[in-house]
Amino acid sequence: MKFAIEGAQLRVDPEEGYVGQVRFRVEGHPKAYEITLFSEKGKAWDYGLHFADESGSEELIDAVEAFLEEDDDAFDALVEAALAAKDQA
Repeated sequence: MKFAIEGAQLRVDPEEGYVGQVRFRVEGHPKAYEITLFSEKGKAWDYGLHFADESGSEELIDAVEAFLEEDDDAFDALVEAALAAKDQA
C-alpha cells in the first residue's frame, strides 16, 4: 500500500507526553486519513486512525489500519514525520 504524507505536527506536553497528528493519503483511496499518535516518552507509540475531513468507507479505513499494524516501516514513517515536525517547530 502506497501513501503520501501531506502534513504533520507534534507537541510535547509535560502531563500528556507526546501527541502528534499526521495527515496522509493512500493511493487509490478517495479520502485523506489522519493518525493521532500518543507516546508517554517518545518510545512506544499508540495511535488512533480516522478520516481527516469527512467520513468514508469503513472497509477502506479497516484496510489501512490492518496495513499499519502489519507494516512496521509504514507506521515508523508516520511517527518519523511527526517527530520531524516537532524538530521544525
